[in-house]
Amino acid sequence: MHKLSRRDLAQGLARYLAVGGLASGFGALGGLVNLAQAQGQPLDKVVLAGWSKPISEITNLLVEADKGFFRAQGIEFSYLPGAGGGDALRNLLSGQADVAFTDPGSLFAALDKGEKLRAIYDVYPQNVFNVVSLKSRGITKPADLKGKRVGVYSLSSGTRQNLQVLLHSAGLTEADITLVPTGLLNFAPLMQGQVDATAATDTGLLVGRQRGLGEVNVMEVRQQLNLSSDLLVVREDSYQQKKALLRRFLSGFRDSAQWMMRAPEEAARLATRVAIDGQNEAINLEVIKLRNASSVSALTPSRYEAPLPRLCLPRASADCSEVCGTVIGGTEGERRPYIYYNSCTGSVLLILYL
Repeated sequence: MHKLSRRDLAQGLARYLAVGGLASGFGALGGLVNLAQAQGQPLDKVVLAGWSKPISEITNLLVEADKGFFRAQGIEFSYLPGAGGGDALRNLLSGQADVAFTDPGSLFAALDKGEKLRAIYDVYPQNVFNVVSLKSRGITKPADLKGKRVGVYSLSSGTRQNLQVLLHSAGLTEADITLVPTGLLNFAPLMQGQVDATAATDTGLLVGRQRGLGEVNVMEVRQQLNLSSDLLVVREDSYQQKKALLRRFLSGFRDSAQWMMRAPEEAARLATRVAIDGQNEAINLEVIKLRNASSVSALTPSRYEAPLPRLCLPRASADCSEVCGTVIGGTEGERRPYIYYNSCTGSVLLILYL
């Protein structure tokens, strides 16, 4: 890992604070939008490409008809379901969506292929991914996955990307296992012995246990790499041309996240109507509580405030792609927060706990 000089860090953070990013205009824009709405101006359309179907953990994005978080910002919001973070990015790059709700691994893979993308919001600054196996399989550490059949939600999902992190920690690759796409939140193949382990999330594991999963061993990926789970990503040209619209969109997104944190019981109740997996209100509530917890970190000022935006700044050059890390102070237990910081663009992208 490249080590930043104090001068690099000071200059980068100074630029970050001085520019203020997209979030700096939240308050002022709110008043302007409300005035525009009162005057009957048409709404701007924004499509968010998701990594999942409309499930309970994203209830805040499914209640627009009831709550109008985005409508209050002058936006006609719609959610485009997907089958993994890679799928969300494909929908973004194909022009079917304006913003992608995706995982860092899928973002970095797209950047590595030369796509011009920019992360504008850190949705879940905690790593929620895991690998689950029945106790009878005796899989207790990453090395035990060698030669095993391992399920993932899809081949373009964050479950696959985070499985790769665990494999790498044991000196393994996907060539050492048999990869099996099982579908979203699907623990049936594990319970039926079709796979030896499955990569999932904390909410997926909770639902699996409610459905009779039984005793399991759980390897949390955060123990290897506490990388953010999901980000909001836009195309570079959209970022440059639509900053005012994106600020309004982030205001609506922030308000929806704050609502779900402040009113989880109401969210759980509404999920029974808007989420395809939301039939059980009690399970909805537990899922929503888990997702609310992953939406904050030691750097979030208050438990009931939305995740802090991690906003990139203008590029210094087209080929500038070096990503570095440096301590910025503070602690989370015994772990120290590092910023994923691009020294040649002055970009603050992610928070990583080491």
